[in-house]
Amino acid sequence: MKDKFSICFIGCGNFARFFVPLFQNHPYVSKCYACDLVPERAKEYQDLFHVEIIDSFEEALKRDDIDAVAVFVQRHLHGKIVCAALNAGKHVYSAVPMASSIEDCKNIIEAVKKTHLIYMMGETCVYYPCSLYCKKEYEKGTFGKFVYGESQYHHDLEHFPATSKAEPQNMAVPPFYYATHSTAMLVNAIGDHVVKVSAVGYRDTEEDTYFEVGKNPWDNLYSNEFSLMQLSRGGTIRINECRRIGYKAPSSYVSAFYGTKGCYQFNNAQHFVTHLAEKGVTLKDVSDEVNPTAMTEARGTENFYQEVANHKWQWTDPSPVQSDLLADRPHLPKEFMDIESGHMNSHRFLVDDFCTAVHENKLPPVNAWAAARFTIPGIVAHESVCRGGELLDVPDFGDAPTDWNAEE
Repeated sequence: MKDKFSICFIGCGNFARFFVPLFQNHPYVSKCYACDLVPERAKEYQDLFHVEIIDSFEEALKRDDIDAVAVFVQRHLHGKIVCAALNAGKHVYSAVPMASSIEDCKNIIEAVKKTHLIYMMGETCVYYPCSLYCKKEYEKGTFGKFVYGESQYHHDLEHFPATSKAEPQNMAVPPFYYATHSTAMLVNAIGDHVVKVSAVGYRDTEEDTYFEVGKNPWDNLYSNEFSLMQLSRGGTIRINECRRIGYKAPSSYVSAFYGTKGCYQFNNAQHFVTHLAEKGVTLKDVSDEVNPTAMTEARGTENFYQEVANHKWQWTDPSPVQSDLLADRPHLPKEFMDIESGHMNSHRFLVDDFCTAVHENKLPPVNAWAAARFTIPGIVAHESVCRGGELLDVPDFGDAPTDWNAEE
């Protein structure tokens, strides 16, 4: 166990800036560095966060005073960069997705096994209140055996930042190559994994030409993709990934979670649970437990639903269903808890998961094996889209080892 470790941010974009203060203020982190291919971006981080700048990713891997890297480069580059970092002896925190190919996912798992270093994918949606609620109640037996669930990530291109709109590889990446927000919410809650998938797509016809052969690195034609995925224990999940759709918020959510005894349903700030009764069902409104507290306090005010639909309370405002997580983490200092924690208040939990895993040499919740189970179904789903909805098998690399510390 190492008292503290240092970490270098690889990529100084708009997203990574939300994580630097959290890492800097975590009690297990000694120092933060940053590097970017664009020197002006790295300089901006130096001015904002007073971090030391490293000239290149390659230099960061050679430095003995850097213990870990946080990968925030373009999503289609994650696989190779993560493998290089692990093989250079660095722990890795990576933004989603794990990788854009099954081979790279496998290589990351093999590198983790070989090096015995910590890898974690920072999947925000495992800490989304809707997923936490479904997981908690499912494990209590509220829903019985899992039958069917629906989750989706609706993120219209109009809401992408200007820097992304300038690069086709950011705009036209196959939607299912970025499916972990949707798959993780259900797969993590159920504790199962996908074995088969069939998917279809919406072929884009807009005039901006992102989705055309020769216009993006994948020759991807589809801006929206839709799938049915079969789980190993027999349940089915419906996963949607949409980039050309007239919708804003919540961008990632569980809309339905059905079991043999009860179900959860959600739509725009309203969360309901029904449970089989002797006559009919009982219905319970659990909105106040799942919604951010600030949203609940604003209910009934003018333009409430307009503000819900435009993400007002879905960044850093905490939800009551997250309170148990905070109670389980007494080592988090007050300064850490006061720092902005985006994506439904998930960032602080992710940073703490990684820092604790490195400090204690234990696997984090979203370890390499879990990350593969969140990522690979989407990769196969896009292949199914391209093959006209053909039902395809989903490779699985098994459960995470239960004797991690014993492998030292």
